[in-house]
Amino acid sequence: MKKVQLFINYAGFCSAKESHVIKGGAKREIKFQALFGLIEHPEKGWILYDTAYTTRFYEATKYYPNKTYAQMTKVVIEPEQEVKMQLKQFGIAPEDIKHIIITHFHADHVAGLKDFPNAQFYCSRAAYSQLKRISNFWAFSKGILKDLIPKDFDDRVLLIEDIGKKKEDPIFKKCYDLFDDDSIIIYPLPGHAAGQIGLRLETAAQSYFLIADACWLNTSYQEMQLPSSIVKLFFDSWSDFKDSLKNVHNFYKAHPETIIVPTHCSKTTDPLISTNFDLNAL
Repeated sequence: MKKVQLFINYAGFCSAKESHVIKGGAKREIKFQALFGLIEHPEKGWILYDTAYTTRFYEATKYYPNKTYAQMTKVVIEPEQEVKMQLKQFGIAPEDIKHIIITHFHADHVAGLKDFPNAQFYCSRAAYSQLKRISNFWAFSKGILKDLIPKDFDDRVLLIEDIGKKKEDPIFKKCYDLFDDDSIIIYPLPGHAAGQIGLRLETAAQSYFLIADACWLNTSYQEMQLPSSIVKLFFDSWSDFKDSLKNVHNFYKAHPETIIVPTHCSKTTDPLISTNFDLNAL
């Protein structure tokens, strides 16, 4: 694969019961960190992998029905933790971000989209179709807050299936070479959210598979442990989720050298986080 550079960090968090996250888990609350990734591509420049939380979440959930989202998901985010503020500390202006890969449209993955006026957006057709189709009133029931989406989103979005070079894959059946240069490979991971995607990339030191919310803890894909059935109420498709988890499990077995990164698995992500901006660390 063509090598890129990668930096990941957190921008806010919420809490969840471990017993919901994985069947048989403890009833204690665990922290769900909101992860983002900054990728430097040798030709394409700066690319974001999701944008995590911003304080816009509070404004977007001030009134019902969206307020229900905030009541069910207790979010903590300070302005200085937002992605745009972290990047500014490293000398990267919001205008410098040219590409944002959106894994899915839940608030903890897209709350920062409005901060990057020059970015092209990339998402799957199924995710975009649901965003367009679902009403403003009911969007919160699928984890979507439409107030977080830029007004010019339709003019700036590109569908992965339209621009990525489609390839056959022995595990996922298909994948997409986003820039047709073997640098970022997109995989379908539907279930948790409509049209959810993950991406595989390689740095000089390591290969990574960023799987968004295809599962929440690494033991899920390692041992095929499902979350509590109560989460079915919030998933787009339980059957698709199980299929995606099985595919990630099979990838894990076939590629033990690759670090698989679920967005909210602190056991996986904490060792990858650095308080210093170092694109050569991963």
